Amino acid sequence: MLPVVATLAFILLLTGLILIHEVGHFLVARLSGVKVEEFGFGLPPRIFTLFHWRGTRFTLNSIPVGGFVRLKGEGAVTSSARMAKGSFARAGVLRRSAILLAGVGMNFFLAFLIFVIGFSVGGWVPTYRTVSELNAARERGDIQFTPSVVIEDVVAGAGADRAGVLRQSILLKVGSVLVYSPDDVVREQMGKQQVLYTLLIGFPHEQESAVLVRVQDGKTGVLLRSVPRDLITRPRSIVASSVLALRESWVVMVQTVRGMGALFLSVLRSASVPKEVTGIIGIAHLTYASVQEGVGTYLRLVALLSLSLAALNVLPFPALDGGRLLFVFLECFWRKPQSRRIELTINMVGFSVLIGLIVLVTFYDVLRLFIVS
Repeated sequence: MLPVVATLAFILLLTGLILIHEVGHFLVARLSGVKVEEFGFGLPPRIFTLFHWRGTRFTLNSIPVGGFVRLKGEGAVTSSARMAKGSFARAGVLRRSAILLAGVGMNFFLAFLIFVIGFSVGGWVPTYRTVSELNAARERGDIQFTPSVVIEDVVAGAGADRAGVLRQSILLKVGSVLVYSPDDVVREQMGKQQVLYTLLIGFPHEQESAVLVRVQDGKTGVLLRSVPRDLITRPRSIVASSVLALRESWVVMVQTVRGMGALFLSVLRSASVPKEVTGIIGIAHLTYASVQEGVGTYLRLVALLSLSLAALNVLPFPALDGGRLLFVFLECFWRKPQSRRIELTINMVGFSVLIGLIVLVTFYDVLRLFIVS
C-alpha cells in the first residue's frame, strides 16, 4: 500500500495540473467576453457553492480530483440558447480557438517554467534521444560523465554465471584496474584463467561486491555494453536554460503523442496495452518514488505529467480540447455551424472510448502489480 504522503502527493499533483488547465480556459474565456457559469473544484455531483465572483459560481464537488469550467451555452441544443449573449458559440473562431487552447497553454507554460528552474538551478540533465546527441553534448562541455560497463546478459553455465554475476550489474574493476569500456575488460582478462570482478549490484541502492570469475579463451560469458554514469552539468544561464526547456518540452510532447498512437494501435490489434504505457496506478507509484527521491525528482515528474496532459488534450479526438477545436475549424471551413446534436453525440462517444481506455490501462497496471508481486 502506498504511504499516505505519497497518495496525497499524487492526488494533489493530478488535481493541481487539471485545475491549472481549467484556469487557462477560465481566464481566456473571460478575456474573450464568454461567460463562465461555473468553476468546479473536483468533479460532480456538486456538494455546495463556495462563492460567486463576477457572475461565476465556484463550487465544491464530490469527487476530489481535478476540476472543470462550464461556459455559457456549452450544453445547449437549441440555436437560440447556443447563440445567446455571452455564450461560447457566439464568440468568433479565433476567440473560441484561444479558449480551447488556453488549458494546453497553461500546462505547457508550467512545465516550461519548471524546466527552466531545473536546468538553471537544479543541474538537471536534458533528454538525449541518441548516443550521437549525448556525445555531442559532452564534446561541447554541456555535460560530463564517467563511462561505465554494464553486464547486459550472462551466458548460462559460463564462468560468470557459476560465480553468481547478475545481469544489469555495473563492472567497476577487473583485478585492480578500473574499466570504462568492454575493450578494457577484454584486455585485462586476456591470457588469464580467472579474474576478480568488482561489481555494483542492487540498483538503485547499489552495493559493491567482488567475485572471482573463471576465464576460458579470454571470455567469462558476459555480454557487455558501455553507458554514461554520474552525469554532471555545468551552470547554465536563464537564456540557455530556456532553450533547453523548450527542447525538452517538445521532446516530451512528441513522445506522449507517439505513446498514445502506440496505445490505440495495440488496443485495436490485440486489446492489450504496451508495457511503456502506464495509468493512474502506475503514476501513483511514480509519484511515490519521486517523493522518496526528493523535490527535484518530484518537480520533474510534475513537468512531465503537465506536458503529457497538454499533448493528450491537443489531440483531435472527440471530447478532448483538440476534438472540440476540430469542430470549430470545420465550422469555419463549411461556413456554417455543425449540428449540435451530432457534435454532442460524437463527444459522448469519444468520452466513452476514453473512459474505456482508462479502465483498460488501469487493469493492466493492476495485472503488472500482481505479476511483479
